[in-house]
This record gives sequence, C-alpha cells and structure tokens, in this order.
Amino acid sequence: MPEMHPFKTSHTKLTQILCLKPRAVLVTMAITATQNDAVSFSADKISYDLVETDVDIITSGRRRIPAHSGVLASASPVLTNIIEKPRKSHGGRGSSKRVVKILGVPCDAVSVFVRFLYSPSLTEKEMENYGIHLLALSHVYMVPQLKQRCTKGVGERVTAENVVDVLQLARLCDAPGLCLKCMRLIHSKFKTVEQTEGWKFLQEHDPLLELDILQFIDEAESRKKRRRRHRREQNLYMQLSEAMECIEHICTEGCTLVRPSSNLDNKKSTSQVKSGPCSAFSTCYGLQLLIRHFAICKKRVDGKGCLRCKRMIQLLRLHSSICDQSESCRVPLCSRQFKNRGEMDNKMAEDTKWKVLVRRVASAKAMSSLSQSKKQKSEVLFKEEAEFFIRIRKKLF
Repeated sequence: MPEMHPFKTSHTKLTQILCLKPRAVLVTMAITATQNDAVSFSADKISYDLVETDVDIITSGRRRIPAHSGVLASASPVLTNIIEKPRKSHGGRGSSKRVVKILGVPCDAVSVFVRFLYSPSLTEKEMENYGIHLLALSHVYMVPQLKQRCTKGVGERVTAENVVDVLQLARLCDAPGLCLKCMRLIHSKFKTVEQTEGWKFLQEHDPLLELDILQFIDEAESRKKRRRRHRREQNLYMQLSEAMECIEHICTEGCTLVRPSSNLDNKKSTSQVKSGPCSAFSTCYGLQLLIRHFAICKKRVDGKGCLRCKRMIQLLRLHSSICDQSESCRVPLCSRQFKNRGEMDNKMAEDTKWKVLVRRVASAKAMSSLSQSKKQKSEVLFKEEAEFFIRIRKKLF
C-alpha cells in the first residue's frame, strides 16, 4: 500500500483516521508475517528484548509490530482497555499474543507512534512526514504528550495549501490552539486559500465550517477597524492635549509670533519673548496664526463669525473645561466667559459628546504629563549615575 505525504492526505482519509473506534477494535488471533515485517524497539538504550513481547500491533500494510502490554497500557488508557478486553476463543490454535489493529495511517507512522510510547522523542523529519497522522493517533489513543508536540509541530508547518485540511483535522482532534492558528492564516491569506482544492472541497461538503471561517474573518476585520478607529481617536486626543499645553505656553510665556496675554507681561520687552522654536513647534505655530487671525477677524467682530474663529472658540472652551487654575490662568476667556457662565454649555446640542471629549482629552493630558515626568526622572537618574561613575573613575585613576 503506497504511503501518502502527511500534508496531502485526502479529506476522506482524514475522516477515516479519526473514525477509528479503539474500544471497538476486535482482538483476533495473530496474523502470520515474515520475520522482516517484525519491528523491535529500544528506549533510552534499555532493550526490551529481555522481556518477551505479548502484543502484536497490526498496521494497514499487514506489518506486525511486537510490543509489551505493560508499556502500551502505561502510555494510553485506550490501549489499556483494548488489551484487557477478553479474547475470543479459537480452539486453542494460533498465537497466544494479543493483537491490536491500528489502521488508516501509514505503517511507518504507526511505528513512530509505538516508538514514542516507549521513548517520548520525535525527530524533525518524523514530524515533517507523519505530523498529522501522529496528531490523529495521539487524539484517538489519548496520548497528551504526543498530542501537544504534534499540535505545535503541525502548526509550525501549516501553509496556505494545506491549511483547510489541517483545520478540519484540528477540529476533529480537539486542538483549539491549532484551529486558531489555521483561522488566522486563512484570514491573512484568504485569496490564496480560496483557490486551493481544499477550500473547494470544503464549500461542497462542509458548509457549516465555511460559515464559521467567514464569520471569523468578518469579526477579525471588525476588530481591526475598531482598533484603527481607537488609534485615530487617541491620536486626536493627544493632539488636542498638546494644543492645550501650547495655548497655556503661548499665553503665559509667549512664543515666536504672539506675546504673553497677561497685563503683568506687558512690562516685558520684545526681546524677552521667546524667539526660538519650542518643542511642539508645528502645533504652536499653527495656534499662533489662529490666535492672530482671531484677534483681527472682522467677521467675528460683526457677529457673523468664520470657521477659523469658531475653531479658536472651541479650543478656548476646551481649555476652560480642563483648566483647574481659573483664578490665575492667563488664557483669554478662561474664567470670564466659560467658567462663570454655564449657559453656553446648556445651549450646546451635543453637550454629552462634549463632556466625553473633555474627559478623554484630560486623560490624554494626564498620561502625557506622566510619561514626560517618568522620562525626566530617568534622564536625571542616568545623569546622576554617569556623574557618580566619573567621580569613581577619577578617584581610581
């Protein structure tokens, strides 16, 4: 019987593998075979030839694998039930050994499986050739250690060509980790998977699994969209938080184009106003242009207003909602028009959304200041450590 490559097994074959009923396997008389078909095992350099084998494992190719019932029973509870099952009487003729049939998989895969029961080790080549067969056997005969290794090994070797076959096997073998990995691979390479024979077979014979896959892809895309929207919102809140800091900076210290707004700062000369670029120059420069426009805009004076002036009013109102030092704050209109007069908040049609915006911008501002303080502390510590090591070095040398 020709052996099939493990990742090219047909869907019918996969079903046949997992439809094995170990508890229902008949214990029959030994089947005669040549000595060349017999296989002996040794584990960790301990020879089991010293103890006479009492079980013969028969494979699909009529190969006979002698084994010890004690080893099989200690490794698999399913094999324990099969071995302890009463044997049928055949008039005292034939072999006295018990027979266990393991069919539906390549003979060499059965040999590797039995050897693993003696010595729990697998080579990369064995995993490459018989990974899915060993996964099926480990599930059917309840060998968790082998199942764990096969789940990991098969997951590392899954490709777009065989991912549908592996997914079906993983579902039948109750391997959720491998199922999730296959689902993610199908999602990431769906256009390629859609052209494979496995996907076409799935559409014809297992529409429920196809529906599960499509639902998984739809949910994954929805999660990706939500994450993108969340990142955009967080970036917006961080930009607004930076704008609030820039407004305070401009109105308190002044910057390249705008002098401080407080009357106390009128005594300062123009040379005292900060002329160099600040750390957030792009945001700060844009706000300065907006402030200068707001100061000279004729539409705002006429009561008609314009888009840029409305944006400036919204920024000032946002600052007023966040600012906790309204008595000493130098930002224009902070307490005079927004804090002491709550009528404007009541007139806003989207007052709830505004409160949410204020809360999230305040949170972003707090997180930004916290990260900055941590960065400054780490810089101070690093500087102190460097100075300490320099002093020690000077003392030693």
